[in-house]
Amino acid sequence: MGEWKEYKLGDAIKFGNGKVRPSSVGSIPVYGGNGILDYCNEYNYEDETIIIGRVGAYCGAVYYENKPIWVSDNALAAKPKEKYIAKFLYYFLKNLGLNQFAEGSSHPLVTQSLLNSIDVYLTEDKNEQQTVASILSSLDDKIDLLHRQNKTLEALAETLFRQWFVEGTNTTGSNDKLKDFVDSANTGLDAIRRAPIVEYETGIRCLRIQDVSQKKPLHKWGYSLVTDNNFSRFQLKRDDIIMARTCSPGINYFVREDLPSVFNNGLVRIRANKSKVYPILLFYLFKTREFIGHIAGISGGTSVQLNMQIGDLLDYDISFPSIEVQNEIIESFNLFDDKIFQNNVQIHTLTQLRDTLLPKLMSGEVRVK
Repeated sequence: MGEWKEYKLGDAIKFGNGKVRPSSVGSIPVYGGNGILDYCNEYNYEDETIIIGRVGAYCGAVYYENKPIWVSDNALAAKPKEKYIAKFLYYFLKNLGLNQFAEGSSHPLVTQSLLNSIDVYLTEDKNEQQTVASILSSLDDKIDLLHRQNKTLEALAETLFRQWFVEGTNTTGSNDKLKDFVDSANTGLDAIRRAPIVEYETGIRCLRIQDVSQKKPLHKWGYSLVTDNNFSRFQLKRDDIIMARTCSPGINYFVREDLPSVFNNGLVRIRANKSKVYPILLFYLFKTREFIGHIAGISGGTSVQLNMQIGDLLDYDISFPSIEVQNEIIESFNLFDDKIFQNNVQIHTLTQLRDTLLPKLMSGEVRVK
């Protein structure tokens, strides 16, 4: 195995600026600092390219593509000076944490000259570089596959729900309201006094709107300091449905097992009346375009800070069949949901493995042949 030697980052990578995105529409991805922004029919980079967010909140974010792309003007492109090591350098830059090198406090900026001057240690062994990249890439590919499987499973469940309970004949035709199928609906703990986020481990997490909107897994939620009484009253339990009531009203999260977590007051916890409806079916009702339209209609406030009242939420007109009719189809929804849950467990395990290996492989602490 080769030695690890000190270089300037500019010795290994050639950086290039992006350009203003074209107005054309096509299938070629337009990359900015926060990933894919749009699609066009032109490209300014092709083959293996590393994309780096260069300005603002996404400064330092790193992406990789191996096809024609357009790199926008709020991003930089990076190409290895030697072939076959682009994927290795992509993981190296992710581990480096480029945002720490950004200049400017109010509007952080990463420039080519700044990147070129960064001191780094790299192995000279190209085979080792490719092996490291292959290990990490295999983990990423598996994680991506599981995410795509989950999207497919969710789409199938949504289609099945629509066929049975929206477009089919399995409705009661009654004038029931959502509140008739709900045992309780309440907001969570305020983030200032009752569930503040802290920087140290407490054993208790707190689910917030950004966690729901960004689909963050449990281990990415912030730790919170809550009393035993508040934890008992606001713990997330299996079959709870959590819905945002401010900022992005209607986005939701289904709790598939008891969690060591509470939720904050920007969210509503909905608990189904299980004698009338299966919670998983209520969750998929909340994904229908009709219900989403209801949420849009009842959300007031300003364009910056939308707000939804629980009473308006529960006033939604609904027509669910009896539990006996629901029993005919519930097993299919449970199969979908069990597979989604199992995939999420695998995603968490693989992500932890990748994140543990990444710094060790990139620093040479763990060597591979």
